[in-house]
Amino acid sequence: MGHGKLRKFAENETFSCLLQPSPSDILAGRGKDFALKDYPVKGKWNGEMFPVSRPIVLELGCGRGEYTIDLARRNPLCNYIGVDIKGARLWRGAKQATLEKMENVAFLRTRIEFIEAFFAPEEISEIWLTFSDPQLHHENSRLSSPMFLNRYRKFLAPGGIIHLKTDSTFLYQYTLALCRENGLSVLASTEDLYSDGATAQSAIRPEVFEVHTYYETMFSRQGYKIKYLCFTLPQGADGVITSPKDFDADYWRSVEGPRHSVAIPDL
Repeated sequence: MGHGKLRKFAENETFSCLLQPSPSDILAGRGKDFALKDYPVKGKWNGEMFPVSRPIVLELGCGRGEYTIDLARRNPLCNYIGVDIKGARLWRGAKQATLEKMENVAFLRTRIEFIEAFFAPEEISEIWLTFSDPQLHHENSRLSSPMFLNRYRKFLAPGGIIHLKTDSTFLYQYTLALCRENGLSVLASTEDLYSDGATAQSAIRPEVFEVHTYYETMFSRQGYKIKYLCFTLPQGADGVITSPKDFDADYWRSVEGPRHSVAIPDL
């Protein structure tokens, strides 16, 4: 491991806005027999992590946290939590929040598979999925899959919104088909966010257009249109969200163009 990462990991330990639970903090048992334990902050984010109680918004797979930070700057009436497993990337967001003394920003280092250990029923008002890996061959790894949506609904407040912003036609069409299959309420949907038609949609909030991640900028320059979808989930444990039957995965994989990605430097 390079000295740069070691320095960041050491500095991460000093950031009060960053939580880094160990596996033993949230897991009981071993192997396939493991069970999740509630982390102490579950149900107490407002009060323990945020000095002022406000609606809480999650960004899942936040990377370096630039989207989380920018959303929090624009809307001081909400509290924002960025979640990712990469500590060297989270360092950037946690460092910025600390330097700016942002009281409405926190970061959580964990696997999103364990997300239920951290949030109580109705504790979260919105979720952002920004440029998630489309996982072309692994449905259960997609952050908009039934496996994950059935987890999110356990802690989303009534009327809670999920925002999907992506360059992937595959992931956009998959999530749209999933919404149709399960009768989910779609509030806004566009295959080209920056077209005139999308701009005219009143349901799309200004920050959707104005806040960009590194990936969005990189893929936009390569000519990929940015897709956006926001929808609501039914609350509670009744009923189960299921996979879309009318989604032709082979076809949408075939039209998914190659990405010419470059490594994101941990500056």
